[in-house]
Amino acid sequence: MSTPLISVVDDDASVRAATENLLKSRGYIVQTFASAEDFLRSPRLNETACVISDLQMPVMSGLDLLAEMRARGHGVPFIFITAFPNDRVRASALDAGAIGFLAKPFAGHTLIECLDAALQENRDGGHT
Repeated sequence: MSTPLISVVDDDASVRAATENLLKSRGYIVQTFASAEDFLRSPRLNETACVISDLQMPVMSGLDLLAEMRARGHGVPFIFITAFPNDRVRASALDAGAIGFLAKPFAGHTLIECLDAALQENRDGGHT
């Protein structure tokens, strides 16, 4: 089985770098994007095994990105991260199909556990 490609979408460069370093240290292949629009233009979009995205971004939010991916027929799992968590936003994200919802700052092991679960669910065809 090939190493999963994880796409990190966050307008905060420090969050992108920290998340990329964490994931690479765990053996994942990682690509990072400063915006949802940049990610949607990626030549490796169809290879992405999981998207880790900020919720609040200029122009296109994480929820908008998820909706656009689903509209394009991509069922890739999404994990949302946000500096502004609340129950309404969490419910919206999970209702939209997100696998995980983490508040910044989050522990590295928490993200890895969420990612492992998302990838396993994706491998199982959405049935755990």
